[in-house]
Amino acid sequence: MNCVCPRSVDASLMNSPFLSNLKQIYHQPFFDLIQKSRMIHRAHWKDEAVQLCTLLSIKTGGCSEDCAYCAQSAHYSTGVESEKLMDIPSVMEMARRAKANGATRFCMGAAWKGLSENEPKLRSVLEIVRQVSTLGMEVCVTLGHLTEGAARALKKAGVTAYNHNIDTSPEFYPKIVTTHTYQDRLNTIRHVQKAGISVCCGGIIGMGESEEDRLKMLEVLAGFDPPPESIPINCLAPMSGTPLADRPAVDVFEWVRLVATTRIVFPRARVRLSAGRTRLSREAQALCFFAGANSIFYGNKLLTAKNPGPDDDRRLLEELNLAQKSIGN
Repeated sequence: MNCVCPRSVDASLMNSPFLSNLKQIYHQPFFDLIQKSRMIHRAHWKDEAVQLCTLLSIKTGGCSEDCAYCAQSAHYSTGVESEKLMDIPSVMEMARRAKANGATRFCMGAAWKGLSENEPKLRSVLEIVRQVSTLGMEVCVTLGHLTEGAARALKKAGVTAYNHNIDTSPEFYPKIVTTHTYQDRLNTIRHVQKAGISVCCGGIIGMGESEEDRLKMLEVLAGFDPPPESIPINCLAPMSGTPLADRPAVDVFEWVRLVATTRIVFPRARVRLSAGRTRLSREAQALCFFAGANSIFYGNKLLTAKNPGPDDDRRLLEELNLAQKSIGN
């Protein structure tokens, strides 16, 4: 794997010609934009398969980080209690259920600041990963910041992808999180790529950022080499007790524009509709699929946020004649 890992963020890059190009793509007439993204999608993804991914919180609550959108932060009173790491039989039961329901990627999240190679809790996670990897699904984890050693250990245990979103632009990030820096997140992505693990990295819209912040986020992602294998596009799911609890919903056409722009810039990445789909109508989700989204998080809950039910998702995909990606394809 030839890896030129994520670069440090240089402020001068934020006024680059690439950003100007992003703006031109994003702000073109709506139907021209989604027609172009559709053509690019069809050129690189010959079928209409949508990957179903299931996300399970294996360690909920009590996180020391102060991410303003997160109900699991110990800094806020949200009603989410701190829990211990799930035991292996419980995780395996959920993983088998996810596979039976059609999921081909099983992602496990833990509300921690991060992991180093010397921590006992890493050993527990590694055993969970080893067991889940026997089921034949892609194994994704999101465990906070990683050292190089921890990333290598996860790769050896069977992790195929690591989710670590950059959330927004470098400029807006300090307004959302103060307990770590943007560069900290890029450092973890660097360690993950050096270990040979695919990167799942995207962002969240609706936190009060500008449209330019969203495009600057894409510019940072475009600096990854290799680029992210999958890019989750989350829309803020306001959580009671967090600083962003009262944020209004994002205009649906802004979400579709970002999905389409992401597809154009990253033709070979899976563009994943993630948190916030409960705020999208069936018609709006159909527009996102047309614009280039080809993966969803699947199941009743995403960590602590609500998600459309599996039956609803299956029905929608069937009505849109969108096949589900099967294991091995």
